Amino acid sequence: MPTPKLDFDSVFTDARPFVWRVLGRLGVARADIADVCQEVFLIVHRRVDDYDGRPVRAWCYGICVRVAADYRKRAHRRHERIGEALPESPVAADQDRTLEFSRARARLEQVLAELEQVKREVFVLYELEELTMSEVAEIVGCPLQTAYSRLHAARRVVRAAFGAGRELGEAP
Repeated sequence: MPTPKLDFDSVFTDARPFVWRVLGRLGVARADIADVCQEVFLIVHRRVDDYDGRPVRAWCYGICVRVAADYRKRAHRRHERIGEALPESPVAADQDRTLEFSRARARLEQVLAELEQVKREVFVLYELEELTMSEVAEIVGCPLQTAYSRLHAARRVVRAAFGAGRELGEAP
């Protein structure tokens, strides 16, 4: 059975939000996501005729993983150092929850950046992108049970970072 031909414009339209989110969760700095996303779609455009028939999101995810890994290895990234956070400006009492959410999101991004890549991939796809574990296993190319094992290990790390036994959204 012949592999279906992909239309780049429809792949770009359908996969762009997914690629954007995944790149951020694979350690690409927010300031660089647009450029790295463009790199991903340049590769997609160049390889659209080589599409192998697997789910399009899985195919794009594989490209994202490789491009994000190359991004993290670049020399300019190794020399960048994050300075101290800017002092917070006073906020109204009703904005406490928004501030708490922003801090939790920043902490999650930090934890994901420090997480082993194979665990991060499974955690991001299952917990954040809400794919089924079967889809996750297929995308990352491992047995289903291995994907579950990686997810549980990643969850332990994330829970530990947010305090033993607490859920991510709960107050201390």
